[in-house]
Amino acid sequence: MQIHQSIATIREALSGTPAALSGAGRIVFVPTMGNLHAGHIALMQQARAHGNVVVASIFVNRLQFRPGEDFEKYPRTFAADCEKLLAAGVDHLFAPSEAELYPEPQQYVIEPPAKHASILEGEFRPGHFCGVATVVMKLFAIIQPQAALFGKKDFQQFMVLSAMVREFALPIEIIPGETVRAADGLALSSRNGFLSATERAEAPRLFHLLQRVATTIRAGNLDYTKHEAAAKAELQDSGWIPDYVAVRKRIDLQSPTDRSPLVVLAAARLGNTRLIDNIEI
Repeated sequence: MQIHQSIATIREALSGTPAALSGAGRIVFVPTMGNLHAGHIALMQQARAHGNVVVASIFVNRLQFRPGEDFEKYPRTFAADCEKLLAAGVDHLFAPSEAELYPEPQQYVIEPPAKHASILEGEFRPGHFCGVATVVMKLFAIIQPQAALFGKKDFQQFMVLSAMVREFALPIEIIPGETVRAADGLALSSRNGFLSATERAEAPRLFHLLQRVATTIRAGNLDYTKHEAAAKAELQDSGWIPDYVAVRKRIDLQSPTDRSPLVVLAAARLGNTRLIDNIEI
């Protein structure tokens, strides 16, 4: 695996790569913020099936953190991450410094529409998706992949980035990665390491609660507002601080108005750790 810390070297390394529109010649890209877990590695392994040049990135993107969020304490585990990526067969790792990726203040940004970016996560983290979309667009410009993978645990992020690529007609296939879970159902996340032992034992409640909501809806009970309120109340009664539990359309995360495929999403704080999860219905 080649490790690149500058835009110039990653571009030079990839400049001779065949860029066929399909098949084994494609560059497949998996952007991350590091502190890699089995969910990330599953994306790397999945990427290999979509092309023969797999590129990962590690960059903790300040633009997507609000003041007071955990940017400074976000785990940086670069050496261990490199070992995992090497074992997963990644060909190139792009790991720029902040000065390399943002040599001047990033004044030109991607601003997703409010109906996508100011709801759910965007309501509680204003500006988050502007930061996400901006850094991903910049990474796309640097790597110039033919395909990119994003995990569906961050369902709203996947929807926003898919829409961005579609509306800008970028020649990039966006491929979803299924959520990887621990044996007790907890979705793997870099932030799980912040949980105390007691909190870790409680954390799977979020997934099991979403499972019950999804099962009830599949059985034909479509009183979405009632399900959302009951789920939030259970979290509160169990010591969580819920931000939202919401049943939405998968395509655009708007409230259900027809028989479109649905997803139930939740975000809640357990102790000092904010967890998110979702289940497609």
